[in-house]
Amino acid sequence: MPQTLRLTYGRVNMYPVIVRRPAAIFFLPPVVVVAATHRVSPVTESTPPIPHVAFQGEIGAFSEMAIRQQWPDGARPVPSATFPDALARVLAGDAHYAIVPVESAIVGRVEIALEALEAVGNALEVRAETRVPVHLCLLAPRGATLAELREVHSHPVALAQCRIFFARHSWLVSTPHADTAGAARDVATAGERTRGAIASAMAAERYGLEIIARHVEDVSANWTRFVVVSKRD
Repeated sequence: MPQTLRLTYGRVNMYPVIVRRPAAIFFLPPVVVVAATHRVSPVTESTPPIPHVAFQGEIGAFSEMAIRQQWPDGARPVPSATFPDALARVLAGDAHYAIVPVESAIVGRVEIALEALEAVGNALEVRAETRVPVHLCLLAPRGATLAELREVHSHPVALAQCRIFFARHSWLVSTPHADTAGAARDVATAGERTRGAIASAMAAERYGLEIIARHVEDVSANWTRFVVVSKRD
């Protein structure tokens, strides 16, 4: 039976990082309070100039924001349908890294992502972490109004971060989607004024949607913690 992961904290070059050790259970430590501008670079001498980084979701997802924050000098995002798909790209050599959300300020552990990490056992190594501010927007086709909307699509974790907004707008039906940016893309493609999406302002710009409401998350100081993984050396 393959061992799963225990994540513990160490320090490299004065930045908090995660070091990986085998353990019998999967354990997430308390969050290290570190400014979002503190980047923990996993780049080594063997790292290619433009690393390919797999993530679950579509371009415009918060995972892409995490990639931009982690690699300010540039990286190539590699969209993947699921978390296991993103990790499989690394194992197959199609991506140098994967970036995976493991914890949200509002909903806590991102269980589906943690299960994917646990499933690969010791095949991947956690190299670094980054914490991204998450501000959610209600998006809709241009010209649509809040009163016209009926369905709002997004990733279940994003929807769970907006319970107060949905309670105040009870005619809106939250509808799960594989990811935030994918929901925005599909809403833009459908072009129906009754369908909206919860996603980032970046997704609105990319897919040509209008921002109906900003900061619809329950907690203004919202964030998601991501880990960067690669093949074991």
